[in-house]
Amino acid sequence: MEEKRKNKRLDLDVKIQLERLDEGDVTTLKLVHVDVTDISKSGIGFDCPKQLEIGSYYDTRIQIWTKEIVNAVVEIVRSEQKPDGSYHYGGVFIGMTDTDALKIDIYQIFNDIQ
Repeated sequence: MEEKRKNKRLDLDVKIQLERLDEGDVTTLKLVHVDVTDISKSGIGFDCPKQLEIGSYYDTRIQIWTKEIVNAVVEIVRSEQKPDGSYHYGGVFIGMTDTDALKIDIYQIFNDIQ
């Protein structure tokens, strides 16, 4: 299978919080905790017990290995139901500061040399 990603994915043992953003930036879903399966500075993969809509947007708070919080807006672009009834999602970051993207880059460099 050909790799289509621009950025290398990282395995990251963290949890993130999602808040749904609708028209007018109204929050409709409060703090869903998910298990991150991989992350890069361009996107994220995660498992979640709740069904999320493709094309929906979520404000995320991602706690990285240094215990710092990375804030980003994620658009859900891929969804797959797992045998246990939960879901695996792929999302792209559409709003992340350069500083937060750099934190993920630094983690990737650190991870590569180990």
